[in-house]
Amino acid sequence: MSFFDQLGALLAKYDVVGAFWVNVQLTFWAAIGSFVLGSVLALMRISPVPSLRFVGTAYVNAVRNTPLTILMTLALLGVWTQFQLSFSTSFETNFFVYAVVLSIYHASFVCEAIRSGVNTVPTGQAEAARAIGLGFFPTARHVIFPQALRGSITPLGNTLIALAKNTTVASVASVAESSGLMKTMIEFDPNMVLAIFLMFALGFVVIVVPLGVLTTWSSRKLAVKR
Repeated sequence: MSFFDQLGALLAKYDVVGAFWVNVQLTFWAAIGSFVLGSVLALMRISPVPSLRFVGTAYVNAVRNTPLTILMTLALLGVWTQFQLSFSTSFETNFFVYAVVLSIYHASFVCEAIRSGVNTVPTGQAEAARAIGLGFFPTARHVIFPQALRGSITPLGNTLIALAKNTTVASVASVAESSGLMKTMIEFDPNMVLAIFLMFALGFVVIVVPLGVLTTWSSRKLAVKR
């Protein structure tokens, strides 16, 4: 059987596109959760309140230095097994939600990406905002964050790319995504291992390369002109 015949046979036998679609959905929802939580953490880390800065710093240092596989296993064994917390009557939906919940891991990287953008905003901007009577939160919302987000597009894009690749860890929670399917394919069709590897490598190239191109274009288009 030729290489292309092997690819055709694998695509006919397994739902490869469906598996990658699960990765895309995980990336989308986890990216939203990571951005929201990461923005809150970044706000805490630049806050003038010492307790908020301490909590934000502790969260980032603890979560960022913990392997993602351990966090996924903790969510699975701790939340599902011990607390019996269920979001749906569907087995697949529950584990998909648990995988998305672990956007808390990438939120620590989003926080640092946004904070790096905050460091690019001239201190005179915040001082001018305080001079006209704005408090910390209005200053952060209207002055600092809009400029910081434009300055942090590149690190945010890199975090999104890492998130897209890290969705394969969801197989730990029995989510039927690409890496789990790849393992099954290698187990039942070991004679086609090269075709399987190239198929999944190409699949992630198709997902990741557009994200890199979009990040590069956005960073140039929305760069803050000094």
